[in-house]
Amino acid sequence: MKYSIMKKTVPLLLIVIVIASCSQRQASDRYSTQFIDSTEMTNNFYDNTETFSLPVTDLYVDGEIENPGKVDFSGLPVRSVIVKETLLDDKGGDRFTGAFRYDGYSLFDILEKRIIQKVNSAEFNPIIDLYVEVEGSGGEKAVFSWGEIYYPNNLHKIIVASAVSRIVPSKTKDVWELPGSSKIVAATDLITERNISSPVRITVRSCPLSFDVVKGMSQMYSESITLYKGAEKTGEFSEIPGSLRPVTFNTIFYGRGKGIHSTSPFIGYMLKDVLKDLYPMSRVSLREGIMCITGRDGYRCALSYSEIFNRNDQQEFLLVKTEKGEDGGLFRMFGAADFFSDRAVKSVSSIHLGF
Repeated sequence: MKYSIMKKTVPLLLIVIVIASCSQRQASDRYSTQFIDSTEMTNNFYDNTETFSLPVTDLYVDGEIENPGKVDFSGLPVRSVIVKETLLDDKGGDRFTGAFRYDGYSLFDILEKRIIQKVNSAEFNPIIDLYVEVEGSGGEKAVFSWGEIYYPNNLHKIIVASAVSRIVPSKTKDVWELPGSSKIVAATDLITERNISSPVRITVRSCPLSFDVVKGMSQMYSESITLYKGAEKTGEFSEIPGSLRPVTFNTIFYGRGKGIHSTSPFIGYMLKDVLKDLYPMSRVSLREGIMCITGRDGYRCALSYSEIFNRNDQQEFLLVKTEKGEDGGLFRMFGAADFFSDRAVKSVSSIHLGF
């Protein structure tokens, strides 16, 4: 068919395809894609193949909330994410398993109306030490910090998928195996071990560690950072390894409570590089790893292992070293992924992996 003819018929073809596709969809199918653009008549690369439904099991929310219970998906908006799924292999490398668009329901929306009831609120009321465990029907668990659900610059990147579509390369035409059930999909993970199948339970928890909280501590300073893995002390440091080089992140530093703090850049070292030899990567740590970063004044936040060590968006966490004796030093943490500044811990005194 000549190009001139195509130009005239494209609008009509689009109308026909949209009408035909809509008539075939069930009322319960609430996918973001209206039709299969198999001839690439639009600029959307992610609607070129068929969308397949994924059976969604009953999902319950409990833990440190006032209103536990079953999730009602009927009133939730459908979100879409695109992922390149890759798993660890038995030899310590990784194995690519396919590129997909997933449609489903974000953890942000699922948890939005659950009323938090922290067990440690008397000691530490802020919500930034919360995290959630998502359990699959087979017993697998994936752990996410509250901050990576509600604080990031890019929201709705963690979903319970109810539909999937392949993203097929135009030249090789590779067709990847589709999942057979719903799954948790974490779109900002590089290695997608947290994409566990058939989620059935979400449990909200707060970090169980206890620290003395001193609000408004003046001349706050911690000479070193002590490292723990579970209850075991594994190390301590006050210097950055000489092999590491600082990086600069330009930012608008904005708090949820006090608003704008500054527009000055942060210069520091990627936290994942400082800690990688101390907290090595494994399938378990990628899925279930949760960390508590604590300041000298007892201020603390939860970070999942994956959001520190396993990002695909390069929005890294920095460890910023100040001058010796400087208020808020010797080390401060800054998260480039966060919209708010609330997880920027000053005078970091300890890092706990697991509890």
